[in-house]
Amino acid sequence: MFESVLVANRGEIAGRIVHTARAMGLKAIAVYSAADEGLPFVAEADEAVLIGPAEPSGSYLNAAAILEAAHRTNAQAVHPGHGFLAESAAFARQVAERGLVWVGPPALAIARMGDKINARNLMKEAGVPVAPGVWEPVPDAATAAEEAERIGYPVMVKPAAGGGGIGLAAARDETSLRKAFEEARAASERLFGRGDILLERYVERARHVEVQILGLADGTVVALGERDCSVQRRYGKVVEESPSPGVTPALRERMLAAAVRAGEAVGYRGAGTVECLVDPAAQEFYFLEMDTRLQIEHPITELVTGIDLVEQQFRIAAGEPVSFTGTAPRGHAVEFRVCAEDPHRFLPGTGEITVWEEPVGEGIRIDAGYAEGTTVTRHYDPLLAKLCVHGDDRPHALARARAALEAFHIEGPPTNLPFLRELLDRPEFASGDYDTGLVTRMRSPQAP
Repeated sequence: MFESVLVANRGEIAGRIVHTARAMGLKAIAVYSAADEGLPFVAEADEAVLIGPAEPSGSYLNAAAILEAAHRTNAQAVHPGHGFLAESAAFARQVAERGLVWVGPPALAIARMGDKINARNLMKEAGVPVAPGVWEPVPDAATAAEEAERIGYPVMVKPAAGGGGIGLAAARDETSLRKAFEEARAASERLFGRGDILLERYVERARHVEVQILGLADGTVVALGERDCSVQRRYGKVVEESPSPGVTPALRERMLAAAVRAGEAVGYRGAGTVECLVDPAAQEFYFLEMDTRLQIEHPITELVTGIDLVEQQFRIAAGEPVSFTGTAPRGHAVEFRVCAEDPHRFLPGTGEITVWEEPVGEGIRIDAGYAEGTTVTRHYDPLLAKLCVHGDDRPHALARARAALEAFHIEGPPTNLPFLRELLDRPEFASGDYDTGLVTRMRSPQAP
């Protein structure tokens, strides 16, 4: 096992990784931008290095500055967290070329899964179900209209690069398709540097369910259960739970087996997630993409399995066996993403946090990136903290969640805490019979 690790990220995920590193006796080294000097993860690390200005391009996306920090601190490994450079095959290769341990999957696996069209084709070859759609990038709106007629409306328009729901749009006719195509291509070119677009059949009333996998050092791939991520606003996840209340035991078995095949097909190592779209009516599922990193929602898998995923990432990267023997889930867990944003329109907010009071109690876990007296800026994702609860079953977990959300008190920038409390009172969510359109219907009652 290496003795030190540089965490190439910020906020709650940086603090999360630092926590496990120190618990394992590893030296935890943080990097931070000029805007983040006062955040908790900087103080929690054994050593911290300023790497640049607030703008991500000059700091957390600056590979040269991060590698220089690793050299200056004699770091032996680099953990990228999620976002920023976590799914950059080029950065993974640079880390390895410097003689450092990359705490993540092989660069080739990142590259092969980073393009949604390539990933889609590879998964089809591996026997993983994929939705009807295209097998090559769609060059223009006219061709998109032709392909949509072949696939059948409604269709989903999505950039082949990137993630986070950016550029995604559903089209129900040619007019909306052409508009969505041009908007998706413009967004993809601006944010990801390329405008390749793909089309897939849109599944009505679908659930978004993902499977956590681990590719072990000996080449084995194991599945650690699924997470339901169907509570979304603008295709961005807000609440996740495990296990999914919309997946039957038979469907779960098929999904976990397919996720293992997906990992095996790319020689996967470390923690990864196979995301799927589930058609509850037909009890079918389709591959969406593979996230070649640790997911934001990984804590709920940890709560139901008792497995520290960051510890396993470290062990796998060091070529060691994992430290667990069983993967059977216990109870039910839910994660709520607490964000600095307007609870009605979901527009991000900024400002100093003047009050920060966290809930405490059995079955409650908080992964926080901020604290009282810190400032939320415009430069980064508005995620403030992840409130996670675990219970003996779903009703027990939701009861704990209700009490925890009522006790979570933040003043300063606006937060989505009122929305999260409202969600718990929504009959669809309370029953578990919801889909990816839930938030849209909450904010626009006339929405289909």
